[in-house]
Amino acid sequence: MGEHLQRIAACAALAIALAAPASVLAQDEKISTVTEKWDRYAYGNHRYAVDVTVAAPAVQVTIPWRLRDRAIGEHKLIVTGPDGKAIANVLRRHVDQVSATLVFEPMQGAGRYHVYFQPFQQTGSRNYPKLTYLPWQDSAESAWSARIGATSPAKLDALPRAKVAGYEAVDPFDAYTDMERIASPAEIARVLQGAQQAPFLLFGEDRAHPVRMFDQLPMRWAVRGPGKELHLAAERGEFLSFQLGLWAPRRAVNDVRITLESLQGANGARIDTSKLHRFALGGIDYTGQSFTQRHDVKQGAIDPLWLGLDIPADAKPGRYRGIAVVTTDGGSQRLPIEIEVSSAQIAAHGDDQPQNLTRLRWLDSTLYQDDSVVAPYTPVQVQGDVLSILGRHVRIGSDGLPAAVDSEFTPRMTAIGNTPRALLAAPMRLVVDDGKANVATATSSPRVETVGPARVRWTATSRVGSLQQDVQGELEADGSMHYRIALKAAQATSLRDIRLEIPFVADAARYMIGLGRPGDETADRFDWKWDVQKNQDGAWIGDVNAGMEFHFRDEHYERPLNTNFYHDKPLKMPLSWDNGGKGGIRMARNGNRYEVVAFSGPRTMQAGDTLRYDIELRITPFKTIDPPRHFAQRFFHKYAPLDEIAAAGATVVNIHHATPINPWINYPFLEPGKMKAYIDAAHARGMKVKIYNTIRELSDHAPEVPMLESLGSEIISPGKGGGWSWLQEHLDGDYIAAWHVPEIRDAAIINSGASRWNNYYIEGMDWLARNVGIDGLYLDDVAFDRVTMKRVRKALAAHRPDPLIDLHSANQYNERDGWNSSALLYMEQMPYLDRLWFGEYFDYQKTSPAYWLTEISGIPYGLMGEMLQDGGNPWRGMVFGMTNRMPWTGGDPRHLWKAWDAFGIEKAEMIGWWAPDVPVKTGRKDVLATVYQREHKAMIAIASWAPQTTSLPLQIDWKALGIDPAKATITASAIEGFQPARTFKRDEAIPLEPGKGWLLVIGE
Repeated sequence: MGEHLQRIAACAALAIALAAPASVLAQDEKISTVTEKWDRYAYGNHRYAVDVTVAAPAVQVTIPWRLRDRAIGEHKLIVTGPDGKAIANVLRRHVDQVSATLVFEPMQGAGRYHVYFQPFQQTGSRNYPKLTYLPWQDSAESAWSARIGATSPAKLDALPRAKVAGYEAVDPFDAYTDMERIASPAEIARVLQGAQQAPFLLFGEDRAHPVRMFDQLPMRWAVRGPGKELHLAAERGEFLSFQLGLWAPRRAVNDVRITLESLQGANGARIDTSKLHRFALGGIDYTGQSFTQRHDVKQGAIDPLWLGLDIPADAKPGRYRGIAVVTTDGGSQRLPIEIEVSSAQIAAHGDDQPQNLTRLRWLDSTLYQDDSVVAPYTPVQVQGDVLSILGRHVRIGSDGLPAAVDSEFTPRMTAIGNTPRALLAAPMRLVVDDGKANVATATSSPRVETVGPARVRWTATSRVGSLQQDVQGELEADGSMHYRIALKAAQATSLRDIRLEIPFVADAARYMIGLGRPGDETADRFDWKWDVQKNQDGAWIGDVNAGMEFHFRDEHYERPLNTNFYHDKPLKMPLSWDNGGKGGIRMARNGNRYEVVAFSGPRTMQAGDTLRYDIELRITPFKTIDPPRHFAQRFFHKYAPLDEIAAAGATVVNIHHATPINPWINYPFLEPGKMKAYIDAAHARGMKVKIYNTIRELSDHAPEVPMLESLGSEIISPGKGGGWSWLQEHLDGDYIAAWHVPEIRDAAIINSGASRWNNYYIEGMDWLARNVGIDGLYLDDVAFDRVTMKRVRKALAAHRPDPLIDLHSANQYNERDGWNSSALLYMEQMPYLDRLWFGEYFDYQKTSPAYWLTEISGIPYGLMGEMLQDGGNPWRGMVFGMTNRMPWTGGDPRHLWKAWDAFGIEKAEMIGWWAPDVPVKTGRKDVLATVYQREHKAMIAIASWAPQTTSLPLQIDWKALGIDPAKATITASAIEGFQPARTFKRDEAIPLEPGKGWLLVIGE
């Protein structure tokens, strides 16, 4: 995805906000900004002030900068005079990381001069900048160099010395901290000499000084020395985070372990440390499972070893002392700790103060990690081998695989009926071909257990030829099925193939998306092979009211990155299904079946070998669509004064990032007061407010970033670094640079969608819903899976009435995103969404009705949506119940909103063109009609996909409409930008231009 259009618009709005008087801003709010001291694009972010006390041809100064930048000797330095102009005559006597000694010509005599370092040149785009640090080039005139004796060390030593007045940064956020000033070689030598031959050293550090350098010792530690008592302060009830900095200067140390003895206070008081968080050594993963991991530290590395401890709310005030012990394969070290607990008591563990890193406990949260049912779903019902969920049924075969699947959703998709529609023509089966097509012979009947109201689980064991097949299956209330299938060889065996056969009922297998094929009607024959360059491992096949998504994986599956970054973390080829490029999928129509075969090709298995043939299935639709609710919710996708939004007719406001109340991308916690005031004012007007917040990238303004960096690649995705200057100057380089907002210098890095940050995210959503009152989320592409999406839904529903979640996606069908489908990529999240905005880079003009239905509308999955790119196509959009989103460029939906209100569309039954009983038809596949039916009147949306101008009479079922044809009128009201006013006779042909249509009202 290129530069997101909606982000660019938000940034432009922010730039206006920064310059505009308060009266222009929503609720008279301004973004919090700091005035920059100089032009960073000309000079960089850092400088030293230098005072010259005498006029002279040249002066000398030594800058004690202690920089983490190992390439500083290669970089350009700029010296400016009191007038701010650059001085050409500058010589470098010595430059290294510790200091720089310069000689320059003070052209304006005595006064304050400045030495700028790390100036850069920016290329790339404004939102994905590429920065190059400028190289040093000699600019001194040879005559001046000769005059001052530049080749004579003695003459240079005799030059007057300028005085260093101090370090300055262009703004406080860009400044180098104490933890980024390196120790000198001499200081390091003294530390090592004092430590004798210890394999590692410990430096206690508080939360206010997070480790920023992971392979360079900070001066702060060198001066203090190792092993000194760590002094901390906390309030009662506070979550206290701190660091045990481990430095391994002489050798790698492995298998790090940490203990903290009970903290003892006066008069027998104590603080229990049994629940100490050792973040680097394990915790709770995003699925709710406890984990521990071996932790090694490379030679020369510095590891902060972040810890966290809940101070009891009833702790007695006073000093508590204990000993932290760090044990490795090279021995152990002890470090005394003192905590001063004040008499003050903090609320909610200190969660309201993220700058104090009190929220690190959220990383190990299990909040909403349960199997409760989420509306509108119902508990999974078990009757023998039949499992029933909302509108769908699955019968489990003796081998544990689905023997039958059906749906009771009506073709209109607005209700659940009582007529099952079969999706499978025969049971799914796993075939082991050793020259004979062996299928499973059960050795025991499937055992089904109810895990919770929203989940059941079963196991089954079978023999398949010479292999043992162990199946573990799960069905969730939303229609998701998870299969872990292990095939184990008891003896060496050669196989022609292991394949899964899915025999769809042919008339239910009408459409397909996935495997590199954009949404369309199913092909008579289709073949596909595994390819790591493509984010493809499955597809969806079905009709509007019955379908199934399937994906083929193994135990090594990890969700790839998406949205511009697929190739930074691509799909792991499943060893079973891929089989070294021998595997693939073939599909073919065969009579009343549409057969899908996932094959893996010939292989040899040795005795004891086990292969995992895992399968993910999802049965669609997930839920019914709700057109009245959809049409009643009118979105305003911009931060603006609420009265302006209300006057436009909108009822829901989406607050983007890069706005005064939500400035930092995916970290909406630093302006809670402003955000709450805006939301409270919206609620007073009967409006809802949703905010931009997702997991895919994270602002550099998040206080937790240094701690997250210390966890390696668990949360921050590894990469080549680069990007905006703050990232290059303050991170260690192993990251992927993401979105940048130049107006406020917000630079993001890509984070993993499957990490403990998901737990933090859920706690954050819960906090925002409870304390700020957000009504939902605007998700702008996401990196997390359905586990987290389900928890998000629960968090919002726990605190807000009728919460709303809508998802935008830029079209993923391109090379950088691995030729994926947005609808398929996010189908696992769809059960917990309210609407789609598909989206950026989608083609609304040259794509088929089948593409619109499966890739854009969301209707086959139980959702409705809106259009984005260039305003969409309003005529085609209306046959799917879609408009563009206000106030987006390319169209204004208010004119259609007025037409809806005049008709009363919120009281109408939507009967889509795909429904067999739609009462108005066109008789053509390239001209479609959708009916919005009320008593004695109907609104007809007509849209053309025909390549040329055409006209046609409507085929109207007057009885189904409940309208007397003798009294009927057919009118088109004037809608600006959509259609002129016109009246049609009952049998009159309706003229249609290519790509356009009509919105007609038929009444008596």
